[in-house]
Formats: sequence, C-alpha cells, structure tokens
Amino acid sequence: MNALTLKKDIKERREHINMVMDRYLPRKDDYPKEIHKAIRHTLFAGGKRLRPYITILTYQLYRKKITDDLVRAAAGIELLHTYTLIHDDLPEIDNDEFRRGKKTCHVAFGSDVALLAGDALLIEAFNFVNNVNIKTEIKVKMLHDMAVLSGDKGLIAGQMQDILSSNMEVTQKTLEFIHLNKTAKLIQLSSRFGAYMAEVPPCEMEKVDEFSKYLGLAFQITDDILDVEGSSKDMGKTIGKDESAKKATYPSILGLEKSKQIAEEYTSAALEILDSYGERALLFKELAHELLLRKS
Repeated sequence: MNALTLKKDIKERREHINMVMDRYLPRKDDYPKEIHKAIRHTLFAGGKRLRPYITILTYQLYRKKITDDLVRAAAGIELLHTYTLIHDDLPEIDNDEFRRGKKTCHVAFGSDVALLAGDALLIEAFNFVNNVNIKTEIKVKMLHDMAVLSGDKGLIAGQMQDILSSNMEVTQKTLEFIHLNKTAKLIQLSSRFGAYMAEVPPCEMEKVDEFSKYLGLAFQITDDILDVEGSSKDMGKTIGKDESAKKATYPSILGLEKSKQIAEEYTSAALEILDSYGERALLFKELAHELLLRKS
C-alpha cells in the first residue's frame, strides 16, 4: 500500500460521494433558486470528502462491497460538515472570505442566505440518513448519534467553547475539550456510521470510537499548525486567522514543536488500534499518515 494507491482510492470514492449528493439534492435552478445555488456553491466547491471517506474505510474494516446506501449515509456526514463550514465562516463567528479557494457562502450570497443554506444542509443531512435502506433499529442509532454528537453536547459545544475562549488564556484541558467536540466527534460519527452500516457487534464500537477520536484530535492539531506554517494557496483560505483572532490553539498554548509531537502521538495511538485489523486497515493507516503530513 502506498500514497498513490490511497490517492486513487480517495479520488474514486470522492467522485461516488459527489455523484450521490448531486443525485439526491435539489437542482440549483429549483425554486427558490437562491437557496439551492448557495447550498451547491459551498458543497461542490471542492473538498477532500474526508469524513465520508472515513465512513467508507471503517465499513471496509468489516465488509468489502460498497453500496449506494453506504455512500448516501456517508454523504449525510458531508452535508452536516458543510453546514458547519458555512456557519463558521459567517462574520459573526470566524468572518472568513475564502473556503476551498472560493468565496465563502456569505460573501457570494449574503449572510441571510448563507445562514439558511447552512440550516437547509443540516436538515437535509438527517434526511439523507433517514432514507438509507438499513434495519430500522440501526437507522435509529445512526440518527440518534448524529443528533447527539453534532449537538450541544458535541460539535456545537466545542464551537461554543471555541468562541468563548478567544482572547482568553485557557488550559490544555479546555483546549482538548474544544478539539474533541468541535472536530473529533464528527470524525467519530463518520466511523460509527461505517460500523453501523457494516452491522458490527456493539463490542466493536469502543474500538471504532477510540481510533477515530485519536485521528480527529491529530487532524485538528495539524490544522492549528497549518494556520501558522501553511500557505493560503495550499489551504484555500486565509492563513494566520487563529493568531489574529487570538483563538485557543495548540501552537498558541504549547508551541509548534510540542504541538507536532502531540499530533504524532495521537496518530500513533490510532495506528496501534488499526493494527488489530491487519491488511484490511492498510488504506486507513496510509490515510492517517497522510493526514499528519498534509499541507492543506
């Protein structure tokens, strides 16, 4: 297994995910046009489709055949993720002008339309999952986890604490709370969806939660590092925003070298768990390495 194999697989899965999202979402010319244009502007502006890809990789730890239902469930995660990006970019929160190298939703369409576009994607994310053909009891678990992990005890809690921590000195414990909830829980949800769709026994879920948590934490720390060391061209967004906004980040609290060390430790912890899956986890392990070393 190597980086070229991973790159090819990501490309194929991304195309499948995009095809499914395009198929089931309203067309950009559907009435009222403005909301559907805004939704598609951000959703199809590019992006790695990392979270739905993690859903697929987790599923493949247990089963081989990729179905449209699996991809539709995974796409629901991408809709949920994109709603958070649109809202995060708003002037009242991060006030970003670019996302994935293109104008952010509120810059292109106005804050009022962007707010509604984010709301619509959040609701449609649940609709995507609700329409997946899987046992009712499993679907209920997926919808429940989606609500809990993305709600005020999960993703929104992390975003709220992130806002409250700006311009303040915070402890590493508070920073870990922000990262765990704002980023890692959505990656945990992605892996849970893959495990649920593979109908794995409940005893496996703890292992799935652990490796995806470590991946999520490493991912966010690397994001923090790239906001210091990365380039706007590679990232597709403004660099240095965290420092100018005095946000709580690992580099601002612990410095760059310590931050890199912790990201490596979290990645190693994820890899150690993935080792137990043998050859089935080769792509996943390659992805973990790539996420740690990425430039965007």
